Amino acid sequence: MQRHAAILLIACLLLAKGLAHAGDPPKFRTDDNADRNLPWYRPVAGEFPPANSAHYISGELIGIDHIERGLVLRVDRDDSQNAGYFDLPLHASMLPYGSIYYHGAPAALKDIPLGTHMHGWFYDRPDDAGRLWKDGRRTDVLFNQRVSNEADFTQCFRLEDDFTYYASRQQAWKIDTVDLAAMKLTATLQHDGKPIGKASAFDLRDSTIVFEGNGFGTLKSIKPGQMVQLNVTWATLYGPGRVVQIWLDEQSRSLATAHQLARHRDHIRERGYPGWVAAVDDEKRVVTITFFDSIDPDLFKDLTSTNPEPLGWPTSEYDKGNLSPKGNIVVARESLMTYEPVNDRKGGNILRIGEVPVRPGCSGVQIDVQCGILLEGFRPGKIVRFYPATWPVIALPKEESFYGRE
Repeated sequence: MQRHAAILLIACLLLAKGLAHAGDPPKFRTDDNADRNLPWYRPVAGEFPPANSAHYISGELIGIDHIERGLVLRVDRDDSQNAGYFDLPLHASMLPYGSIYYHGAPAALKDIPLGTHMHGWFYDRPDDAGRLWKDGRRTDVLFNQRVSNEADFTQCFRLEDDFTYYASRQQAWKIDTVDLAAMKLTATLQHDGKPIGKASAFDLRDSTIVFEGNGFGTLKSIKPGQMVQLNVTWATLYGPGRVVQIWLDEQSRSLATAHQLARHRDHIRERGYPGWVAAVDDEKRVVTITFFDSIDPDLFKDLTSTNPEPLGWPTSEYDKGNLSPKGNIVVARESLMTYEPVNDRKGGNILRIGEVPVRPGCSGVQIDVQCGILLEGFRPGKIVRFYPATWPVIALPKEESFYGRE
C-alpha cells in the first residue's frame, strides 16, 4: 500500500512539474506577447531561431548593398510613432540563413528595385551592438538627432514584397472602382471571398506596369471586380501607396513567379547552396553541412547527380571513375560572399544525404561530404557554399569575391 502511495506521489509531482513547465512565462518578447519587461530574442551563432520569434517591420526599400546583403528600409508610418519619427530609415543586414522573396519566389537583394514596399521580420541588434554603435555613439544617419523607433532591429530574417506577402496568405485585392481621370484605384483586400478591413485608395501613375495574361495591359485594362496583386511605392506617405506593378489575372502572376524562380536558380547554381557546417570528423575528413531554407527545394535534386571527373584533392577513396555523387565545398562569410571559389574549393564524395528537423531558416536537408583535405573554414558553425559535381565552379565578378580585401 505504501509502495502504491509513493508511486502515486511521484506521478503527481511529475505531472505538477510538467504543468508548471507548460505554464512557464516566455523567455523573450514577441509581437504576439509584447511584454516590455522581456528582452527581444537575439540569434545565437550556429543555431536556427525559434518559430515566431522575429519582429515584423514593413517599409520601403531605399538602399541596398547586395554584395554584403545589407539593406535600408524607410519604415512605414503607424500609430505608435510620434510625427517627428515618421519616415526614418532602418539599416539592417540579412542573417546568413535569412531569405528574400520577390514575386512569390526566392530572390537576391539585387533582384528587387529600389522603392519597392517590403514586409520584413527582424531581430534585435547583436550583443556587440553591430553597426549601430562605435565608441559609444550611434553610427546611423541622424535626422534632427532622431533615429527610427525600429533602429535596433538590425538583423533581417526574411524580406517579402507585397506580391509575395499577400499571395502566400491566399489574399488578393478586389478592385472596387477605377477612376482614370483622378488616377485613383480603390480596392479591398480579400481572403476566401471575404473582405479584410476597409477599402484602400491607391494612386495610379502613367508609369504603372499592368500585367495581363502572357503580356502587358494598359490602365484601361483594370476593371472593377478583378482580383489582383499589387506592388506599391510611397506607402504611408500619402495614403496606401502608388501602384508600381499590378497583375490582373492568375496567368500573369504565375509567369512573374516562374521568371523570378528561374532567376533564383541561375543565381544559386553560379554561387552554390548556402549552409553552415554542423559537424566535422577530422580523422575521416567528413564535413556535415546543413543547408539554409532560402533555396528552391527542386535544386536539391542535383545532389544525387554524378560526374566521374575528380574534384579538388585526389584521395584513394575519391578517384576518377568513382560514380558516387560528389561536390565542392567553398568557404563563405556571414554575408554568403566567398573568397575565390575556383581555387579555394575542396571536393569530395557525398556519403549521406539526410534530413534534419525543419526550423525557421533551415531547409531540413543535410549532407556528409568526405574531403581530400580540410580547410580552416570547415569548422562547426562556419558558413560555406556547396556545388554539386554537375555545377561548374566559375569565377564570379571581382566585387563578389573577398579575395584581396583582407
